[in-house]
Amino acid sequence: MYTDTEGIILRQTKTVNGRRMLTLFSLKYGKISAGTGINERGRGKNALAMRPFTHGRYELFKSRDTYNINGAEVIHSYYGIGEDVDKYMTCAYILEFTEKLLPEEQPVPQLFYLLAEFFSVMEKRKNRFETLVIAYQLKALSICGHQPVLDGCVHCGSKETAVLFDIKEGGLVCADCAQKYPSNNPNVSLIYEINFGIVNILRYFLNNPLSGFEKLALDPPLEKLLRAMIKDYVDYHLDLGQLKSEGFLPG
Repeated sequence: MYTDTEGIILRQTKTVNGRRMLTLFSLKYGKISAGTGINERGRGKNALAMRPFTHGRYELFKSRDTYNINGAEVIHSYYGIGEDVDKYMTCAYILEFTEKLLPEEQPVPQLFYLLAEFFSVMEKRKNRFETLVIAYQLKALSICGHQPVLDGCVHCGSKETAVLFDIKEGGLVCADCAQKYPSNNPNVSLIYEINFGIVNILRYFLNNPLSGFEKLALDPPLEKLLRAMIKDYVDYHLDLGQLKSEGFLPG
């Protein structure tokens, strides 16, 4: 069967005889593996759509168990990402995170458009990319059904001011419930002290589009804290494994 779909290439691997195996985040089919003989170093429209950080349209031949990309064209090329090493590595990390987060062959259009929006904002942004990474990851987790509890205490549902973020329990903890935690809690490394401002930032990220964060940058200590919280949360609840690109993120 011949078909086509918008897509973003998450990863590609060289195989034999000049062919490549691609992991494609397709709008129509979700995350799929597809073979192709198209070389990204060519000059035609097919080759341009095989390059990193490109939103393209891909012509597919779909058999019972496999896909093959027969042709492609660019819808939008975020070429500005490749002009900055730190920006490139940050976007490579987001591609790897998204690939790990996605289920096989299940369309997730909201996440697809979020990823394209992330590239668009990153292309324009000059520095301090980590704030945008935090916002993307939090929104991606929400889309995929893994959002931490941020609308009340994870134990009692109270809307009173939260004082802790409990990774193991998956969300905010109010002052009353926090007092019930034992002083020798074995999960202390997975419990973060927080304040009203941090909760507001997390909710703001969830409820506003990435396009509004183009010039937003958190204070470095707060940025570091939120990054650690989200990393611990993802590691504990999703078990995505070590992301190879994480070690290349700008400090």
